[in-house]
Amino acid sequence: MLSLNFTPFPLIETERLLLRPVTLADAEAMHYLRTNERMIQYTNRAPDSSVEETKNKILQILKMQEINDAVQWGISLKEKTGILIGTIGYWRIIKEHYRAEIGYLLHPAHWQKGIMKEALNIVIKYAFEEMKLHSIEANINPDNLPSAALLESCGFIQEAYFRENYYYDGVFYDSIIYTKLNK
Repeated sequence: MLSLNFTPFPLIETERLLLRPVTLADAEAMHYLRTNERMIQYTNRAPDSSVEETKNKILQILKMQEINDAVQWGISLKEKTGILIGTIGYWRIIKEHYRAEIGYLLHPAHWQKGIMKEALNIVIKYAFEEMKLHSIEANINPDNLPSAALLESCGFIQEAYFRENYYYDGVFYDSIIYTKLNK
């Protein structure tokens, strides 16, 4: 079975980015990511109701990292490492199957600049080389064409289209599952 250890936290650098731990100091920026209409239009979940709720979600993430059940990086530009512009990470890690689900958010001011592709490619490399995952899954809303294009550009393949498998706020939504194998 897969054995993970996210202590010390795995800092990752790319040409432009520092992927670092999310902390309570990021609560305001994270709250924006979790409440902005453009950011959550495809998440099919309620926005965080307050910064306090966002802080509690950060604490949940930190607790999951502490027990090696998830890892989430805050995305910052190297020249402004204290400013959170997005997040990316693995959750729903299924250790017995060497598989995890990836999720990501990026502030709209940084869309279409290759930032998320840069972050996604490096965390894929981390997952396969350091975490020893066999497969990575992404679950997206079919209307989220930019996310589908991003995943495909990073080598993910659409494996499933689930009809009305997700219920939120009185509506059933469809989901698309993308997967990338360690090959």
